[in-house]
Amino acid sequence: MTILENISLKAYNTFGIDVHAKRFITITSFYELQQLLKTEKDFFLISGGSNMLLTKDIETLVVHIDIRGISIDCQENDSVYLTVNAGENWHEFVLWCIAENYGGLENLSLIPGCVGTCPIQNIGAYGVEVKDTITKVNALEIETNKLVSFSNETCNFGYRNSIFKNEAKGKYILTSVSFKLTTKEHQLTTSYGAIEKELALYSIKTPTLKNISDAVIAIRKSKLPDPKEIGNSGSFFKNPVISKTQFLALQKENPEIPNYSISETEIKIPAGWLVEQSGFKGKRFGDAGVHEKQALVLVNYGNATGNEVFQLAEKIQKTVLEKFEISLEIEVNVID
Repeated sequence: MTILENISLKAYNTFGIDVHAKRFITITSFYELQQLLKTEKDFFLISGGSNMLLTKDIETLVVHIDIRGISIDCQENDSVYLTVNAGENWHEFVLWCIAENYGGLENLSLIPGCVGTCPIQNIGAYGVEVKDTITKVNALEIETNKLVSFSNETCNFGYRNSIFKNEAKGKYILTSVSFKLTTKEHQLTTSYGAIEKELALYSIKTPTLKNISDAVIAIRKSKLPDPKEIGNSGSFFKNPVISKTQFLALQKENPEIPNYSISETEIKIPAGWLVEQSGFKGKRFGDAGVHEKQALVLVNYGNATGNEVFQLAEKIQKTVLEKFEISLEIEVNVID
């Protein structure tokens, strides 16, 4: 367990922002983490670096969580219970589940990041949220250095939200996540039109877990840039939910506005559509820009600073608010 000095974090965040850590350490076991907490209480956690925008050098100790391992806790009836350590790559874990015929996560294929951060954001895509399969989240309480567990209910999951983004923020280090997945009679979610269209291209009428995963991967690759090729953090803004009254007023001016009914009184509007209609899709401001295929994705073309990306985000928010009277909320964790 060695602490390094003056380390670039460019390779540790998917935006590829070149800021530095004054001190840096990689943790590969629960034991190492507990030992570290005996002497260090002030630090900055980083795992897959997929949901953050770094805007400055990090003066406190940067702790890179790289604890690996997957264990099968038990199997009963049509379900399997797994515990997965925080450092496991999310997409690789999903592919492993599909290879083992474990269902429930196939719609979440190709989402960047690690398992340990998936509950924080309650990651979701194509009609599925990770909360639907999580049974508990295990964490180390920083103040006491003791292991605690959060049940699904106590995680307070919401849309791209959880207790770990609110009252528990900064108090715990997530060490592993437990899942309940299906082993047969899988409940497949194909209702999103993009998946149905992709399956239809190959005349697939009775899809398997792998068919759905392949469809999701193809869709995401066609719309979203690979962080290995161009720096980004996926969806930068949350899809806003507005009142039905406000939506009907907007629809009069914008008959083509896409929408999804949340309840009898609430409508969800795709943030990407709002950004595109505001004229930002494909626009570039120095090395910071908006992706040409998906307006919801802000990108780093090479040498953008975190502040430049954030300033672009603020410009987009201001324009959307003026044009549609809708406030866009940033989904990415901005470190300033």
